[in-house]
Amino acid sequence: MKNLEFKNPALARKLFGFHNIHLKKLSQHFNLDINSRGSELTISGAPKDADLARRILIQLYELLEDNFDLTPADVDAAVSTLKKDKGASLKAIFSNTVFVTARNRAIAPRNPAQNAYVNAIQSNDILFSIGPAGTGKTYLAMAMAVAAFSRGDVRKIILTRPAVEAGEALGFLPGDLADKINPYLRPLYDALYDMLDFEKARAYIEQETIEIAPIAFMRGRTLNNAFIILDEAQNTTSEQMKMFLTRIGYGSKAIITGDITQIDLPGGKRSGLVEAGKILTRIKGIDFLYFTKDDVVRHRLVSEIIDAYEKNKK
Repeated sequence: MKNLEFKNPALARKLFGFHNIHLKKLSQHFNLDINSRGSELTISGAPKDADLARRILIQLYELLEDNFDLTPADVDAAVSTLKKDKGASLKAIFSNTVFVTARNRAIAPRNPAQNAYVNAIQSNDILFSIGPAGTGKTYLAMAMAVAAFSRGDVRKIILTRPAVEAGEALGFLPGDLADKINPYLRPLYDALYDMLDFEKARAYIEQETIEIAPIAFMRGRTLNNAFIILDEAQNTTSEQMKMFLTRIGYGSKAIITGDITQIDLPGGKRSGLVEAGKILTRIKGIDFLYFTKDDVVRHRLVSEIIDAYEKNKK
């Protein structure tokens, strides 16, 4: 049995969560019996698991002392991180704030892989980020882009992705070309509106300071002083990827994200993302960062769903 006592009752309540939801999560993760009384805790169960839960609680409390806004998702991320590396510092990861949204919410890495991703974006002009859904590839890149724009490091943000049909014929969708393409770009709009005030974001888009467009619209351009994100890059063709990469101009940074297990290109077409991983690995200034299902930071079920599909392929 492990006993813990926290000096600040108000912070202890935040640590335990509303109706002890954070403690319940820890109990489920480690099959422990965790009971609270005031700002005190008793942790019963396997000594190894109880000790790890205790370490997690202490580190989360230290984050709260620094005015960290703890959520149930953060508890899940903390468990995943310390399960893989008992010596990991949650403060070093969770406090590496990338951007603070219009709603005053700090966007920061939630595991070592995301922390490495943020550092890699800072260190490279072109970075390929490859891995499954839910690992924060696009969202963190978007936060880095908005932060760079807000600081004046770049003059423009360009968000692009291929408009590839995934079980739905583009030609049968209603409206003109812009209306047909818009659903493919919706995830980029959603992420942007989550970070910026809606009216401000709309103004930037209308001024084309922030541009959201399909990859075909990049042809023939030179993109200077811009932060460029190519999302869903597994659905670019070899020709599109080469075209995109040769658009990069002075003072620009490009982040290419994708999941090579989710390629929707018609048969016979090579994925530009897969090919890039084979031929661009030795160029200085270009780097590749790979996420796994263990780095998923969405709902716990997302990681388990990915795992189930991977097992079904074998």
